[in-house]
Amino acid sequence: MPDAAATPLVVYGIAHCASVKKARSWLLAQGIAYRFHDFQKQGLPPEQLDAWLQAPGWQALLNRQGTTWRKLGPAQQAEVTDAGTARALMLAQPSVIKRPVLAWPDGRVTVGLRALTG
Repeated sequence: MPDAAATPLVVYGIAHCASVKKARSWLLAQGIAYRFHDFQKQGLPPEQLDAWLQAPGWQALLNRQGTTWRKLGPAQQAEVTDAGTARALMLAQPSVIKRPVLAWPDGRVTVGLRALTG
């Protein structure tokens, strides 16, 4: 297991996303140190995505409520049926990933604002 002191919490998301902004504000208010990774500017590391697809899973990562998903045509939406097709879409359009994705020092990965604030 990673050393919690050496590995800070990493918040993955997009800087202008309202949920990411709320999460970052909440962490700041709680005095929790974190590192922010903007996958719109810094890219989405494929190996990181592969780990997320294992846990918490592609269904938890895929934001079917967001603008990016809604802009896809019905045929393109219907093609997303498993981890492989979800991965391809997420790499092509990272904004379809539910945000924030939180990589905790203990190795856990959680998705969404609710996972942070309860």
